[in-house]
Amino acid sequence: MTTNAKRGLLESGPSLEVSAAGGSTATTVADAAPTIDPDDAVRLWADAKALFFARIFPKYGSPAWRALEPDDPKRLAAALYAAECWRKYGDEDALMEWFREASRPRPPIGEAAESARRAAAYQPPPPRQLRATPGWPPIAVPGQPGRYLTYTPERRAA
Repeated sequence: MTTNAKRGLLESGPSLEVSAAGGSTATTVADAAPTIDPDDAVRLWADAKALFFARIFPKYGSPAWRALEPDDPKRLAAALYAAECWRKYGDEDALMEWFREASRPRPPIGEAAESARRAAAYQPPPPRQLRATPGWPPIAVPGQPGRYLTYTPERRAA
């Protein structure tokens, strides 16, 4: 008699029945929902490990996870996955914030010094003092319509 038979649990697969004629015949017991005895930690751990590696479990703490039975291996697999993620990455919200910051578009590293150099090189020169010169036409004064600077000999002395 198997351990599960002693506990009253169904097993799936072929089993032997003794017939009235003295012979034995193979019969198959219908598959029932898998029942795991909470004392059978080895089986629970092995099933949870298989589900963990296959990634067949709901997210830890989700409504689907809370709906699972306490002895469901998917529940343990989700807890193992959450613990492993915590060990590797720490807080999930902080990790997601770090990923957002790390993936933010930035200018190339070498471009920052180059753009600062260009900004300094391309500053407009300070405005020059306008001077009329001999032989050139009068100069229109910017911002003062109708006013012109013309060359006169008195200005030359000044």
